[in-house]
Amino acid sequence: MKEIYFDNAATTKVSSSVVKKMIDIFEKDYGNPSSLHIKGVEAEKYIKETTKILSSLLNVSEDEIFYTSGGTESNNLSIIGTARAYHRRGKHIIVSKIEHPSVYRVFKYLEEEGFEVSYVSVDSSGYINEDELKQLIRQDTILVSILHVNNEIGTIQNIDRIGKIIKSTNKNTIFHVDAVQSFGKIKIPAKKWNIDLLSISSHKFHGPKGIGALYKNKEIRLKPLIFGGNQQKGLRSGTENVPGIAGLGIAAKNAYDDLENINKHLYSLKNELWKGIKENISDVYINGPEIKKGAPHILNIRFDDIRGEVLLHALEAKKIYVSTGSACSSNQPHPSDTLMAIGLDNKKIQGSVRFSFSKYNTLEEVELCVQALKEIVSTLRMFK
Repeated sequence: MKEIYFDNAATTKVSSSVVKKMIDIFEKDYGNPSSLHIKGVEAEKYIKETTKILSSLLNVSEDEIFYTSGGTESNNLSIIGTARAYHRRGKHIIVSKIEHPSVYRVFKYLEEEGFEVSYVSVDSSGYINEDELKQLIRQDTILVSILHVNNEIGTIQNIDRIGKIIKSTNKNTIFHVDAVQSFGKIKIPAKKWNIDLLSISSHKFHGPKGIGALYKNKEIRLKPLIFGGNQQKGLRSGTENVPGIAGLGIAAKNAYDDLENINKHLYSLKNELWKGIKENISDVYINGPEIKKGAPHILNIRFDDIRGEVLLHALEAKKIYVSTGSACSSNQPHPSDTLMAIGLDNKKIQGSVRFSFSKYNTLEEVELCVQALKEIVSTLRMFK
């Protein structure tokens, strides 16, 4: 059986156009972008090209784009950088209960540092309680951080409305959005949506690993986490990852140039997989929003009387690769915070599996997966 990769929320295959450009830079335009000679100028032009692409896609200024090692660093820099820069204004910060670990654990760290953290609840589909958020915002609230698309269940928060709630309640509260799972899938007009800080990770949309971006509203101050040669206006020192930045730019442009067709394809895969599972396997349920309301590439399904980890490895034996949750915490014994937050008990959480798709997946792969699931689930339930 051929390999079927349905774990694209964890990482995606790097597109061939990205690989080609990166190899060219590694071999030819390998200069340090801070160098004053021609090799440095040649390297710097790739950074400028990607900055132009990202600023255009987000509808922001070019001097508001910065580069990091990925989504985790962008989230850490946004949150810790804000807390350190504005702690004299207030020490109250707000986050939802279904954030990625690279946000959630930073808030736990800041609690230990003396900040007061309020956690906004969510409903059974993963949507935050917007009335509760409004009530939690105070005069000393310096930051609200909300995940745009949940990486486990695909819930899409209404960032436009949330931004308006935040700014109408306290115009000085900074709004950070973790867009790691949404950038490349959803158009994000950052200014219009009142976003002050936004995190991006290249490897979620067919770019290379180890490179990310941060949009920072020029009116916002951040304290840096990394110190050195003052690259990127001193906000993120260190020699820029030129091949990675160039790859990020190409991947972003590719994603948005064909966004409508790609998303249509992703939704068709998601719909057909759920339809096939529902028609062939009993006692299965979607965790999170219904098919068309959730992100196009994420489908989280609960199989009653099945352990998700066992199902994962049974599929792996057939070269079908899926996940039981966030790749960043899948090796931890602690049950999913997201699935607990939407009301699932431990048994239901253990029976949950995430399928996530990319433009490279096919309907034939979906059909093969359904047949494999039908056989495996039937066998596993015989031994429950």
